Amino acid sequence: MLFLLGGDKKKRKESDNGVENFDRVKELFLAGRFPVVTTALLDESRKINKVLGLVVCRGYDSEETFFGMAARAVNKGAQAIIGYQENIAFHPDGSKFFTCYGTAVQYEVVQQKPALPEGMSLAI
Repeated sequence: MLFLLGGDKKKRKESDNGVENFDRVKELFLAGRFPVVTTALLDESRKINKVLGLVVCRGYDSEETFFGMAARAVNKGAQAIIGYQENIAFHPDGSKFFTCYGTAVQYEVVQQKPALPEGMSLAI
């Protein structure tokens, strides 16, 4: 009965807000180990292996909103976010409301074949 009235739902929502690893995600991003890009691909050396889905975060602080989105992606098991976009809504009272979203993905590193030394060729 408690679930029908919404009492248990609030506790579950607080634990699923995606910001419990906020500091860890911030360190990963600032160290360059969690890329967030506006493009559909990361780069030639990283091929997207699995799309985990859309991650969204909204709030009144841009940093908390951005890293909240990244934390939700990490909670899903993502290694990067592609197609990142953000929107800012300006309210008449002077406040701003931020929305950050992107696609959480896992990638595989594509190994490039080493170049042959000069003068050598492959015989087929």
